[in-house]
Formats: sequence, structure tokens, C-alpha cells
Amino acid sequence: MRKITVLSMITLDGVIQGPGGPGEDTSGGFRYGGWTAPYGDEVFGRIMQEELKPADYLLGRKTFDIFASYWPHHADFWPGINEGTKYVLSQTLETSDWKNTEFLKNLAAIRELKQSEGSDIQVWGSSELIHLLLRHDLVDELRLKIYPVILGEGKKLFENGAAPAAFTLIESHVTTKGVIIACYKRAGEIVTADVEI
Repeated sequence: MRKITVLSMITLDGVIQGPGGPGEDTSGGFRYGGWTAPYGDEVFGRIMQEELKPADYLLGRKTFDIFASYWPHHADFWPGINEGTKYVLSQTLETSDWKNTEFLKNLAAIRELKQSEGSDIQVWGSSELIHLLLRHDLVDELRLKIYPVILGEGKKLFENGAAPAAFTLIESHVTTKGVIIACYKRAGEIVTADVEI
């Protein structure tokens, strides 16, 4: 079985929209694209290089459109995204000039992909796809970069309706700019009890 890992840059209020630049994703009138720019440092750069190593990718159609217009021309920075297989959940797209791209039509195809042999799968961006995966308990790991900003608007990582699930922190770092980088692994069911005083 292949592991599905969600990698997200996230604000304190849960926004994941447009982290990379002002023109990246302005849908819904989003005004704060590029909100991660002031927070890079050596720690962050080292961890990013690890995360950019070759993998396979599962993307929503909107994120795929953004990526396909940019990354084929910037292979020097992220060669893995060009070499790895891109699985794209889309009801409308069926072909692409971007090499190593395959299209999936529905949740059943994602389940089949997860059960297949192959590289682990990374999910970048793709808020609607992440919501779908969380609703159906298909996320094995969350790799979150939590930035010390509140935006008050934008697409969120989490929404109501996610399947209740417990996670264990398996790795964490804090950068010199205050970004918390945390990796959480799926760890069974939610446990509840009375809090002892």
C-alpha cells in the first residue's frame, strides 16, 4: 500500500492559499499571495530540499494548472516534480503536455492508486482534494509548515466533515523565523475521556 502525505504551508488561522506569490492563486479575490516569502532561513531550506526529493504526486485540477504552467520551466529547483508521476483528480482534463501525468476521475480511482505498488504519494496545494481525502480517512501523514501569520481569508486546510482521526508527532523543527515544521503520522482512532483535575 502506498502512503499519502499532505504537505502544506499553513497560517495560524488555517489558510493554505497562495503561499508562493501574489499571482499564484487569486481565486475568491484572495489578496495575500506570497505570505511565506519573509520566513525563509537555512533550517527551512534544508527541510524543503528533503521534501522536494523525487516522489509521485496527487494533485487537484486547480493546483495542477498552476504547477503545469510553472514547474516544467524550473526543473533546476524541483526536478522531482517533473520526473515523478502526477496523478490529477479532474472531471474535465484528460490530457496534458506535462510528462508523466495521469488523470483520475473519482475517489474509487484514488483508493485503487493507494492500494497499488509504487512510490509514496505527496499532495501539495489542492485544498478541495485534501478535504476529500480527509473526509474518507485516506491521509497517512501531515507535513505542516505553520507560519506565524493570520490572514483572515483564503482557502483552508481543514473544514468540517473530516473523518475523526488521531495523529502522532514524529518529527518537528522550529526555524529562526518562527515557522513550526511538524510531521504527524496517522495513529488510530480518537480517544476521549474525562479530564482529571
